[in-house]
Amino acid sequence: MKTDILIVGSGCSGLYCALNLPREKQILIVTKSEVTKSDSFLAQGGMCMWKAESDYDSYFEDTMKAGHYENDKRSVEIMIKSSPDVVKDLVECGADFERDEEGNLAFTKEGGHSDKRIIFHKDVTGKEITSKLLETVRTLSNVTILENTTMVDIIEKDNTCYGAWLRGEDGKLFCVKADYTVFATGGIGGLYKHSTNYRHLTGDALAVALKHGIGLKNINYVQIHPTTFFSQNPKERCFLISESVRGEGAKLYDKDMNRFVDELLPRDILTGHILEQMKKQQTEFVWEDLRPIPREEVENHFPNILQYCKSEGYDVFEECIPVVPAQHYFMGGIQVDYESATTMKHLYAVGETACNGVHGKNRLASNSLLESLVFAKRAAFQMTQEYERLDNAQADALEADTDLSVYEDAGKLAKEYHDMVWDAIRKADAQAKEQQ
Repeated sequence: MKTDILIVGSGCSGLYCALNLPREKQILIVTKSEVTKSDSFLAQGGMCMWKAESDYDSYFEDTMKAGHYENDKRSVEIMIKSSPDVVKDLVECGADFERDEEGNLAFTKEGGHSDKRIIFHKDVTGKEITSKLLETVRTLSNVTILENTTMVDIIEKDNTCYGAWLRGEDGKLFCVKADYTVFATGGIGGLYKHSTNYRHLTGDALAVALKHGIGLKNINYVQIHPTTFFSQNPKERCFLISESVRGEGAKLYDKDMNRFVDELLPRDILTGHILEQMKKQQTEFVWEDLRPIPREEVENHFPNILQYCKSEGYDVFEECIPVVPAQHYFMGGIQVDYESATTMKHLYAVGETACNGVHGKNRLASNSLLESLVFAKRAAFQMTQEYERLDNAQADALEADTDLSVYEDAGKLAKEYHDMVWDAIRKADAQAKEQQ
């Protein structure tokens, strides 16, 4: 199979990248599960926006402070200054963000933010954004989407990517040759026992990058979300209790119902305090109290969280809910430049699987959707401006020379890739400790 551009992943970054590519280019989007089962659909709290010139310095500082000042300053600047343009695109795609009485965008606040600058749609902002992007992409005649299709490897020579080998829904392997390939494969939560991510997100692109010597960056920078719903019988993934809940006034209590921490600390610091309290009192969770939030605000802003808690037997208007930290986000990833180009020619990476340094060591709440969209659009722009067709004969030769036996056992390959990523994370952790 031949296409112009292959995008591996169907979250907001992959979809937005496709939307910003020329309509005359044939684009194939493949996704490991169903098209709606990306973490982009799960994002609850909202998306940051540069709302006024007067907020630039504080937004920049909040992002840097949360990232322990390890952020790439140029990436942060690009993200913030590009946000109004991205929001304009989303509104044109039909995204319905909360508005005030005068019809202007409404803003909320989350941990680590010094001001309200987060736009939102109830407590399902990611679903609102990504579903509208998906609806728009589905109207494009030049875009094809294949579900339940897994990337098993890329085809490359002389540090140039010519496409990828994929495993289809029927289990059969097939090759897609492309002038450009874009990794938009999401995070690594599937590698962890407790995570807010979908289980099929296992860092496949990272393993492929390790296999082919593609640059990685900060691969051990993994964020733990401080508040996920605690359950004795954990389901496929941990249910997130959004940062916005605490931003609107929810409190955290220990087992004796005593408040023990500032709820609006950056995620990594708050997580540390919660884990310390759990260890001190030998508990499996702490309590989160939504009762300080006006009832109408809970019903209108957090209906999804309200319904989930109810399904688990908790009435948030009458009692606290049990919460516990869980793996949530991956700040590291495949090393990319400011246009999302990797260290391999004709290969880009966008979204959570990429690392442009914008988040530093810890991500500021509600910067993930924005960062994914900003740098996906920049990738699309550069591909459009510098489009270069690859040699079809070379791609055909690489396809013909591939030993498919190494991919036939899907379970064995998945374990191999899991181990590769874990080994790289542990190695990076060990190196970091040596440098301390």
